[in-house]
Amino acid sequence: MKILVINAGSSSLKYQLIDMTDESVICKGNCERIGDAENSLVSYKTADHKIEKLVPMPTHTEAFETIIDLMTNSEYKVINDLSEISATGHRIVQGGDIFSESVLVTDKVIDQIEGLSELAPLHNPAHVKALRACKKVFGDNVPMVVVFDTAFHQTMPQKAYMYGLPMEYSEKYNLRKYGFHGTSHRYVSARVAELIGKPASELKTITCHLGNGSSISAVKYGKCIDTTMGFTPLDGLLMGTRSGAIDPSAVLYLMDKENMTPTEMSNLLNKKSGYLGVTRGLTSDDRDLRALALEGNQDAALAGDMQRYEVKKYIGSFAAAMGGVDVVLFTGGIGENSTLTREVACKGLEFMGIKLDKELNEKLNRGEGKISAADSKVQVWIVPTNEELLIARDTRDIVNK
Repeated sequence: MKILVINAGSSSLKYQLIDMTDESVICKGNCERIGDAENSLVSYKTADHKIEKLVPMPTHTEAFETIIDLMTNSEYKVINDLSEISATGHRIVQGGDIFSESVLVTDKVIDQIEGLSELAPLHNPAHVKALRACKKVFGDNVPMVVVFDTAFHQTMPQKAYMYGLPMEYSEKYNLRKYGFHGTSHRYVSARVAELIGKPASELKTITCHLGNGSSISAVKYGKCIDTTMGFTPLDGLLMGTRSGAIDPSAVLYLMDKENMTPTEMSNLLNKKSGYLGVTRGLTSDDRDLRALALEGNQDAALAGDMQRYEVKKYIGSFAAAMGGVDVVLFTGGIGENSTLTREVACKGLEFMGIKLDKELNEKLNRGEGKISAADSKVQVWIVPTNEELLIARDTRDIVNK
């Protein structure tokens, strides 16, 4: 069974073709600048070859046609024809409180995803375009499955996801914490249980997905009970360009002082803050941040200190929320690749049973494995995430039903 996994943006379409026999990636790539016909670019990578070329892609439909042509007709084709693809699995950012699990796509499901566009205006409309384009190109005989970033967090109790706003507004506008990165948190929390050799239903796990966008989740006995991102991905930790949690009064104060519109303030908080804002526009990348800090840049050092402090703080608070913790794991671009972030985030938490092995932390960087000391009561792990594989697995299971 071969499954095509899709992650669509407004002008992009990332893809992976996965052979579910051994869960290997047959080919993968990205269609970029969709809509800019003269400059749209496709990349295509197999085990032995990589292609990158300009291809006119006015819409997502042409993007799908380009991918299919590369897989079936190019010099480096990996399948003979479309019939070898059994299903397509699609990442969807926002499922609201409608979807608590992955589902088979119907016209009604597409309409429901489109109806949630106000909650994710940058993402859901693009997902809908891709779903309709995929259906147009593949036809009705190739089933589609959607996997939601928010679904894993639907197990949060009401006390964790509600805001202290007048209830009529919360109900009227669906104002609540939804959480994001759920596909990643779900994958790594299950994977670490597998590595430890215990059922996830017996573990209290804190999953730290740290990258340009970052979030931390409390996973108690296999179910999410709290997470740092909220109504949107803006909440929680300091990130590459996002401010993270901030006093709403500071936002209102700044809007008044600078005479900013809501759209302008949203742009500031989402695209000009975080690492980028604290470093006065120098960088939004953690690797550059660490390099600048080593060179003596105080703003870069501060930005790094701020995020690592917040990671530590959330680990402590989520351990309290769960009544203890068995496992802390790090994933994502920063979580998997920054020895410094893991070391500083765990330092000082010995009182709650977390003790890092510095040598293992260095040795297993960019890998998978346990990095806690032998006498640590809480296990600490690096677990690379694989959202595409989880999407493929859900797609296979739903289609096989």
